[in-house]
Amino acid sequence: MSECLIDAQYQKSPIPVLRAARALRGLAPGEKLRILATDPAALADIREFCHTTGHALIAASESKGVFSFSIKCQRVDK
Repeated sequence: MSECLIDAQYQKSPIPVLRAARALRGLAPGEKLRILATDPAALADIREFCHTTGHALIAASESKGVFSFSIKCQRVDK
């Protein structure tokens, strides 16, 4: 299984979510996406995005102001 990385540090909401949505459209079910963001709003935005789209938020953490999210693609968004 592969993992795609998006570095969305210093980008304001909703850019990290929009970039995640675009990347997930290109992933197969089961593949993972990792997103790095510094906007605190990304925490709620990414959680809501995963809840509404059906993708699985498998990890979320913060270290020194950088939020890291790991999302597992559950389906292909068309």
